[in-house]
Parts: sequence; C-alpha cells; structure tokens
Amino acid sequence: MKVQVYSISGEKKKEIELPKVFESPIRVDILSKVLEARKMEQPFAPSPVAGKQHSASGVINHRRHVWKTSYGRGMSRVPRKAMSIKGTQFNWVAAESPQTRGGRRAHPPKIIARMNTKKINKKENKIAFESALSATANEKYVQGKYSSLKDVKIGKVPFVLENTGKVKVKEFVNGLKKILGETLSQVGFREKSVRAGRGKMRGRKYKTNAGLLLVVGKDEKIKMKVVDIAHADALNVVDLAKGGPGRLTIYTENAIKEIQERMK
Repeated sequence: MKVQVYSISGEKKKEIELPKVFESPIRVDILSKVLEARKMEQPFAPSPVAGKQHSASGVINHRRHVWKTSYGRGMSRVPRKAMSIKGTQFNWVAAESPQTRGGRRAHPPKIIARMNTKKINKKENKIAFESALSATANEKYVQGKYSSLKDVKIGKVPFVLENTGKVKVKEFVNGLKKILGETLSQVGFREKSVRAGRGKMRGRKYKTNAGLLLVVGKDEKIKMKVVDIAHADALNVVDLAKGGPGRLTIYTENAIKEIQERMK
C-alpha cells in the first residue's frame, strides 16, 4: 500500500510503500480482549495505618485480670487509647473503630481487589498490535471511531510526515492543519473545556479529547500538548486503539522504518 509523504509545512513530497503489517487482517475480538486486559482503574484506598496513628498510649487489652484491661470497669468493650495514666487508673477515649472520632472507615475500598490481573498470550498480543496498526491505515475504521467523520471523505490514511528536525511548535501545528484539513483538525487537536455539571466541584473541572497520535522515531524529539506523541519502539496497543480501533494517526518516515524492523 502506497501513501503520500508530507513535509512539515504541509506540502506533498513523494510516495512511499507502507510495510505489510499495515495490511494485516483486523481482529477486533482479540484487540478488544487485549484492551480489556490493559485497563487500569485508579487504585484509591485509605492509608493502611489510618485510625491507628495515636499520639496517646496504645489500645487496651480485652482479657481478664491483667493490667490495662476494660473488664470489670462497667465500660463498653470498644478499642480505646489511654490519654493519661495514674497508677491503675486511666483516662480513656474510644479510638480506631469506625464509629469513633478519628477512627478508620468501616469497609473501605481495597487496592488489591481493584487491581487488574488479567494476562494475555504473546501471540494474541502480537495479533492485537498488528490489528491496531492496520486499523490506523483503514479509512472505514477511522470513520467508525469518530462520530463526526461518518459522512466525511477522509482520503488515504495514515498520514506520513518527512523526518522532523528542529522545528517550532507553531510552525509544526500549522503544517498539520494543512495536511489534515478543517474537519480532521477538529478531531485531531486536543481541546480543553470546562465540564458541565457537578464534576467541576469534585476535582475534575476540565475535560479533554484524546486528539490524534503522532508516532516518531527514537531520535526525534518533539514536545507539544496539542497531540499525543509516542515513540515507535515503545508503541503499544493502548496508544493505537484506546476506545476502539481506528485512531487518527500520523507517522514520520523514521517511525515507519522502525516499525518495519520491529515487526520482522
């Protein structure tokens, strides 16, 4: 499959042949399985020592006939901490248990229970990666991923850039806009907006779209916030197909060569 190579300024330069991996059959079933296994839920839970960080003396015993016991004192058998001690007399306050002040939570989320431990075979992982690469070069899958592109003629994908040298971000972005056109630019560039609703009060005021993926070679160094950037040697299924196959992707010539070597 031949694709057009563009300069950084957006001009057409030449045509190159893509590696055969970009024509691999797209196994959506295996791809979905790998994406499910790669999902990571944000693990959150209280501190393991929450409710146990006493500045006062430690918890009392619940045994008879021992020093520092609650038996025979006419007091409830809840965990307590000694605020002051005088001989065998104590000034105690309830602590640690969920109903007490400063106590731990009753049934907090457990991090281990929330960790994803699914595993994938090497062959399945390889097929999923090839499928994700192939989907970026398939117009039907790219249109299917983005609802705003259903009735838009995209043309030949993926887009390929000549090797990037030292270039200013503003110049680079203007070149990408010329290559993508007005409709694809709306999907391709990351936009930040204020969230509607109560999420604004809960630590997630802003939301952003994913934007397109720019795949570069290992020696190419580009930093910009308007698109996602991945290096060809570290490229993975989640980069290429998070949310489904067919992500809008731009490769550099170096990245294409490195992918070809990687898939030998």
